[in-house]
Amino acid sequence: MVYRWLAAGLIIACCSSVYAFTPTGVAPKFFGPNALPVPDMTDGRTYEQLRVELAADAYWGYDGSKTADLFARVHIPLFTRWANLSVWMPVYEWYNQFDGKGSGAGDVYLTTDIQVLHNAWFKGERARFIPQMTIRAGIKTASGEQFERRRHFDDPGYFFDASIGQSFPIGPVELRIAGSAGFLCWQTANARQNDAVMYGLQAQVRHEYFSLQTTWGGYVGWEDYGDRPMSLKVRAAGHIQGFEPYVQYQWGIKDYPYHQLRVGLAYNIDILKANK
Repeated sequence: MVYRWLAAGLIIACCSSVYAFTPTGVAPKFFGPNALPVPDMTDGRTYEQLRVELAADAYWGYDGSKTADLFARVHIPLFTRWANLSVWMPVYEWYNQFDGKGSGAGDVYLTTDIQVLHNAWFKGERARFIPQMTIRAGIKTASGEQFERRRHFDDPGYFFDASIGQSFPIGPVELRIAGSAGFLCWQTANARQNDAVMYGLQAQVRHEYFSLQTTWGGYVGWEDYGDRPMSLKVRAAGHIQGFEPYVQYQWGIKDYPYHQLRVGLAYNIDILKANK
């Protein structure tokens, strides 16, 4: 009798172990491009001005699928240049994939970005050698539609990261190098969650009238089943009296089977003049 109970317990334990480590497939490789893309990294600085951004995206998948969307983002200084509230989302998307056409709204992302180190806080010659550093805490809502068609995760998520950057003046341009690292978590299925390490490296050349930026980054989930997206983003922008027209291309290197072309316009408004 005892042996029967031991055998039953062993079978249950083995089944539970298999269940616990079976990948859920709720990962960016198997969903639409707006389900959980690699977040844009910060460069060690918060925004000193209110920044409003609108863009149009075109995605084409490695499987022949196509997606178009309208994208919106805003960075709001929280009464000081050292802290921002940032909100962004793919407002609405239209797609054509293997099971037909459709459309729907996307998830909302909210972050608080805080400056924790800046060379402006130091005096003297050594100040120019001090890098800038920000920390960011964000959440992803579950407002995205059509989980059944694998367009968005029907679950919330959150992340924390830190970025550090340093600028180097080279004649009329500024070269900036930045890196980031953090933690990303999202709920998958059956009350489980996936935890991932975030990473990113960025190089930017900025002139008074234009800038060019390249970012390599991604995150590494623990399931190792479509949850380790990596991408390369290249962005070119102009700077004209507060306006910033730009174009961006993203190449999905791994577990993000899409190319992206974004055309957008940002506008910066100085709302903190009285506080400077």
